[in-house]
Amino acid sequence: MEPTTTQSPPAPLAQQPETSTRALPATERDFHTRPSRASSPGFRIALAIGAIVLVVVGFFIYRYVTSYESTDDAQVDGHVNSISTRISGHVVKLNVQDNQYVQAGTVLVEIDPADYQVALDRAQADYEDSLAAAAAAGVNVPITSVNTTSQVSAAQADVASALAGIAAARQQFDAAKAQLAATEANNVKVQDDLLRYKQLVDKQEISQQQYDQALAAAKANAATVEAARANADATQQQVTQAEGKLVQAQANSSYANTAPKQMEVTRAKAASAEAEAQRKKADLDQAKLNLQYTKVVAPVSGVVSDRTVEVGLNVAPGQELLKLVPLNDIWITADFKETQLREMKVGQPVTIEVDANGRSYKGKVDSIAAASGALFSLLPPENATGNYVKVVQRIPVKIVLDPGENKEQSLRPGMSVEPKVWIRQ
Repeated sequence: MEPTTTQSPPAPLAQQPETSTRALPATERDFHTRPSRASSPGFRIALAIGAIVLVVVGFFIYRYVTSYESTDDAQVDGHVNSISTRISGHVVKLNVQDNQYVQAGTVLVEIDPADYQVALDRAQADYEDSLAAAAAAGVNVPITSVNTTSQVSAAQADVASALAGIAAARQQFDAAKAQLAATEANNVKVQDDLLRYKQLVDKQEISQQQYDQALAAAKANAATVEAARANADATQQQVTQAEGKLVQAQANSSYANTAPKQMEVTRAKAASAEAEAQRKKADLDQAKLNLQYTKVVAPVSGVVSDRTVEVGLNVAPGQELLKLVPLNDIWITADFKETQLREMKVGQPVTIEVDANGRSYKGKVDSIAAASGALFSLLPPENATGNYVKVVQRIPVKIVLDPGENKEQSLRPGMSVEPKVWIRQ
């Protein structure tokens, strides 16, 4: 049986050798004696909360960065109206200077109106003369109409009268021929009786007195025959004369039948005179316009720029005198990359940062161009060539300002801006 040995329990820390505690510094001793932070529950909770905060902040930063598309290739755009003259002349007065704001209707430049006033007076006189000629031609129309109608009626009446005269003359001629025939028959009987009386008187079977009576009757009948023949010839001449009147009446009727054509000619002359009056009226209106054009007025309200006209200059039609920039009608033209247009739509809100004044303006997407800016350049690219390199194209986007954003009209065409299009709210 082995002998039992008893082991004493370990001594407490206070009873440890002094050399072990005295060899460590106080800070290091505290480090070894206090518990670890990573193992503490509070540290773990703080670390979790911090991670969650970082995730949330990162999410919102990502959401903000991806909620808009922006570009620095953008500028203020606007209308630049070129003011030119419609007529030629000598500039006698200049009413504006560069960078001056003018209202619509303001007289900008005045051209010498003397020549155009003379042209207006001449055109006025020509127009009044053409009106008088047109009035006279118009009066001739009803007069000619009445005359031609009367001529036609009179000609028709003359033809009817000539026909009636021919009929009457022929009846008289027929009667004269019948009377001639009757007198000739009686004359034959009387001449035969005279021959019988001659034989009887020669035989002294009748008295000489009876023979003389028969001779006188024969001579009378012969004279009657001659008178009847003369009357028949006269009535025949009347028939010929009546036929001649008919021919003349028919000729007059044929001439009268040309009256409608003459009427058309008269109406055509009246219409021509009226057209001439209208042409003179157009010349008069043009002369009035030319006189008005001697004063060049502003078509819109805006600022005068790039003035090239001076007093004493002779200008020609179409020559540019100055430019007028309306500041109340401007917009932003932003050239976005084609990859930035995936979610961009018309109507999306836009924030515009202006370099000139450091202010921000609000607007919205108005429209997207139909082609890239390169296609509108002087020398558009030809991608069919062998040295093609793909380049991200830029598409112009028109952005309009919200009402009242530019009420002070501080924006000028050409200013650089940086728009942000909010594709997600």
